[in-house]
Order: sequence, then C-alpha cells, then structure tokens
Amino acid sequence: MASLLSLHCVAYLRISGFHLRTAALGINKRNYSSKKEFSTEYLSQSEGPSMHYQNSLPRLPIPKLEDTVRRYLAAQRPLLDDEQFRTTEKIAHDFQNGVGKQLQEELVAQDNNNTHTSYISGPWMDMFLFERKSLVLINPFLLLNPDPKTEYNDQLVRATNVVCSAVRFMKTLQTGLQEPKVFHLNPAKSDTNCFESFIRSVPSSLSQPLDMSQYFRLFNSTRIPKRGRDELFTAEKARHLLVMRKGHMYVFDIVDRDGNLVKPAEIQSHLKFILCDPTPAAAFPLGVLTSENRDVWAGLRDKLIAAGNAEDLRIVDSALFCLSLDDESMRDNIHISHNMLHGDGCNRWWDKSFTVILTKDGQAAINFEHSWVDGLPIHSFQKEIFKDTTEQPLVHPGSAAAAVDSASAVRRLQFHLDSELENGIKKAKENFDSIVSTLTIDLLEFKKGGKAQLKKSKLSPDAIAQLAFQMGFLRQYGQTVPTHEACSTAAFRHGRIDTIQSTTIHTKRCSHAFVYQPGQHSVKQLQTMLSECSNYHRQLIKETAMGQGFICHLLALQQLANSKSEFLHSFYTDQAYTAFNLPIIDTSTLNSEVMMLGCFAPFVYDGFTVGYNVFDDRIFCSVTSFLTRNVHEFVQCVHKSLEDIFSVLEGKTLT
Repeated sequence: MASLLSLHCVAYLRISGFHLRTAALGINKRNYSSKKEFSTEYLSQSEGPSMHYQNSLPRLPIPKLEDTVRRYLAAQRPLLDDEQFRTTEKIAHDFQNGVGKQLQEELVAQDNNNTHTSYISGPWMDMFLFERKSLVLINPFLLLNPDPKTEYNDQLVRATNVVCSAVRFMKTLQTGLQEPKVFHLNPAKSDTNCFESFIRSVPSSLSQPLDMSQYFRLFNSTRIPKRGRDELFTAEKARHLLVMRKGHMYVFDIVDRDGNLVKPAEIQSHLKFILCDPTPAAAFPLGVLTSENRDVWAGLRDKLIAAGNAEDLRIVDSALFCLSLDDESMRDNIHISHNMLHGDGCNRWWDKSFTVILTKDGQAAINFEHSWVDGLPIHSFQKEIFKDTTEQPLVHPGSAAAAVDSASAVRRLQFHLDSELENGIKKAKENFDSIVSTLTIDLLEFKKGGKAQLKKSKLSPDAIAQLAFQMGFLRQYGQTVPTHEACSTAAFRHGRIDTIQSTTIHTKRCSHAFVYQPGQHSVKQLQTMLSECSNYHRQLIKETAMGQGFICHLLALQQLANSKSEFLHSFYTDQAYTAFNLPIIDTSTLNSEVMMLGCFAPFVYDGFTVGYNVFDDRIFCSVTSFLTRNVHEFVQCVHKSLEDIFSVLEGKTLT
C-alpha cells in the first residue's frame, strides 16, 4: 500500500479541541548525585516516571468492516465517474459480505491474542521493511532553525553542542527522566508547572498520554538490508559516534566507560581533528551503497562481509547515531532542501536510525530512516536538542578544544574493497545521480493570511491548506486526484499513522466553483462551501485520530490474506483501489517552532509532496516533484488558490 509510505515528518496527534504538549515520563528512574551532574548529564528532571502511562494506553480499535467500506467508498466518490464508482461499489460490498468478513474475524482474533501491541504495528513495519526502493526516496529531513546567536552557527561549535545535547537527551531517556507526551483537554488548567509536579500521583487511567514505544530505537540503531525484507538492529551498549566527511567514516567514543558524556572540550577536539583531516574525498565512498535498491545493497553487503569488513560494518551499525559534516555552504532554502534530502549521496549512511547533517555554514538538519519511527519521537528529539544547544550550550565560540590526542582517539574506518565492490559503488553512484537529477523542489510563502484569520472565520487551517493544494492541482491540470495526509494514532498503544484522504466531494465541488465558476456563485455561497470543506475535514481528522480510519484497516486485512497465500479478492486488484493508494498529492504538516522546513521525495513519479506549516499570519510550503510534473507552476497555482480563498473570506467577489 504505497500511500502509507508517505508518512509525514512531523506527525502529531490531531484531535479537534485537544492541545498537544510535552509532560513527564520515566524508565527506571535513577537518583542524581548532585545538581552539577544533573545539569551536565541530563536535559531535564522529570517529576514522574517516564513510563507511568505506557501500560494504561488504550488499545488501537479495529474498526467495523462495514464502517471501513463505507468510508472507503466515500473517499473514492470524488475520484471516479458514475460507472467506475458503481463497479468499485459492487466489488467493495462483495468483499464486505464475503472474504472480507472472514478476514475481519481472523484479524480480531489475532489482535485479541496480542494485547501487548496494536493490530497495525506488524503490518506497518512489514510495509516499510519489505519495500525495495532506495531510502533516498523514503527518508524525510527536518531542518532546524539557525541558532539565534549567529556566532554559535560555526560548524565546529554547533556540531559539538548538538552531539553533546544528543547524548544528554539519550541519558535523560534511558534513565527515565524524559518527558512524555500528554494531552491537555484544558491547557490553561493542566499545562502548568503545578500539573507537572502533581503528575506523579495522577492515576494513569485519568491521563491522556501518547505512545512512546518507538523511542528505544532512536539511538544505536540501523536498518540492515536483507533480500526480500530488511531487519532492524539495535546495540544498546555501544558508546561511539559515527562521523562522515568527504565520504570517509570516523568513529570515537562520546560516552565513557561509566556511561557519562565525554568532556565537551574533548568531543570538540575530536571533531576539529576530523574537520582538519587533509585526506582527499573517498574514491569509493561506501555510504552511497545505502542509497541502492535494497536487494542490490543486501547482496553487496554480503560481499563486504565476505571481504573481511564484518567488524567495521558492526561498528557503523551500532553507533549512537551518524553525524555528517558537509564541506559546502548553502546558498538558499532550495539548496538546503536538496542537500538535506539527498546531497551527493557520498556523505550519508541512509540506514542509520537518524543522521544529523551539519553544513559548513552551520545549517543543521535531521534525516531519518522511517521504518522504525513516526514524526513524534523525532520532533521531540529535535525540539529538545534545539532548546538545549541554544539555551545552555556546553561549548562556545572561542572555546579551546581539549589538549588530547585526537589522532589516537579517532579512528578512520578502512574497508577492504575488491574490484566487484568498487564497481558496485560506481553503479550505486550512477543510480543515485539518475534518481536525484530529476527531483525538483520549490518553496511557497503566502503572506496575505494564515491561521489567525482562518480561525476567526471558524475554519480549520489544515482543511483550507489541503483545499488549496487540490484547487491548485485542478487549476494546473484540470483533474481531481487522491490527496493524502497522515494522522497520528499515538494515543493508542503501539499506534502508528493512518492516512486521511483529504479529497472529498466537498473539496471537489468547492475547487470547481473557485476555479471554473467563480462568477456563478456569490461570496456567501463560496464561504458556505469553504465551511462545508472545513467541517468535513475536521470529522475525518477526529475519526482517524481515534482509530477509525480505513486505510490501515484495509492494509492489515490485505497482509493477513497475503500471509495465507490466498488469491487476493478483486477488491485489492481493482484499478480504483490501486490508483487510490498512489496519491498524486502527498502532504505533511510541519508544525514546529524550531523547524525551518522539511520535506521528502514523492513516492510516485507523477506526484507532488507538500510539507506545509500554517502560521498565524502566513502559510509556508515546501514542494517536491520529479520532472514529470512542473513544481514551479504548481506552487504558483496553489498561491493563486490561497489568494482567492482569502479574498472570499474578506468578502471580495471573484471574477
């Protein structure tokens, strides 16, 4: 189900009327020896145990099959003509009353026997790990804002502070002091320091927490390529950092034998040593192999092991995380986006759970592998790192690096390559260049209105953004197409992401009215259409966030049928179903105060991806596409659509 690979970089729980905020959580809480140790080793001091809520999380419900089929058909209606819809409707009802009914019973029974997890956790992970496409097309990136103190954006200074803060985050998490995610139904009363102090005694059954089961793979984890299906590997006791520069790989310890952060001045010395290494760029950069088709990479990795590289690969796989130091400065946000999304392919290890990328001018981003995680843990990590590095940095401009023997502490990995492996690297680079040469990126910044005006008009900002994307595509191509938006189900144990089909009969009618018939409708009529789109979108978000979405449910039923080696019902081979799950517009909300931008590559070659943020007074979008679509024209059409929408809200007549 390809559409579900469009997981969004900053997925957050989106239940109407709920406020998401960070509260307090703990795993094996430890005592602190002193305030000094706390300030050096940890990011925060939780008042309550990290996993206080985890066992009380409700289980993700399996929707009724008839509800899923009804929602699926409603989502298909604006995409099909009458004859196509009648065919799809007949197939869907036949599935519901026949094979689907049996699969539903088996899925419910299976779920009842696995109460420790959710019914979608396994199928969701399989969906990623069975995928054979290059991770360059799947890994998203999130760009951190620059440090407000410009002198701290020096590459060495910022890299050192980010590494130190990342270790502090890890120690805070592992010792049970990391704050959990909690819903506040009334933020004015509960989103307070008093509530946080009280949280230890609050019965978990009375709270509204978010699942945190993904966090354990944040550090020391890697996706290992295997033929057919990849595997996830975690080595919790490793203490070293993987650093990449000019295609070379370096390692050194950032945690000492007692589990404490290595002195920041020593980390600074080691990173300075790497940045000053005069070794020319790698002739055969091994990292580019991780951008290959997964089966191809699996075969080449086996050859690497056979050539005597097993131990160095283990070192790479077990590293806390990867830090990529790029020698290039960035020209503008489009240049930044290309660099953080793919770069030249030589200075990345796409398989690592996450990579911090730092350019020569101090631009910092997190590029992450998506099988193990949704946006919440990465967003939490990013937010904490930015806060820590900007508010209490451990090294400063002009700080002297420690007088230590970095030449002995830092090891540059040397891999044994034969002619077959060298040819494999050359071919991987050719394939990488072929992929990214057709990838285009453009940015949109609409400055004539935003969240404040939309809320004043009692409209959902997210619904209006989604409408503008569909309206823009209609204006450009004259079509109504599948538009997908991710929605977190993290309120449930081992919840992941479900997908909202934001193209509806309401958005189709409204888009046609604005694009083709503006003079045939009064301002009041257009405003009413906007309100109908908004209300229906709110309903979709609420249903999906509460575990009543239909795409994950259909995926689980499909994988259950596949596991039985049975012929798939015509429901899953219906052309309408296939097209539905290849979204032409794939969207992600990037709602963060510490993030400049973020994006991901289109999963389909004739599609757009849109990473967007609706601010109080403006709307910002990062759009990607391959050359099969004109991204620049699409951005212009979306901008025009937003202009028309806000003009109508201001009472102006469209002509």
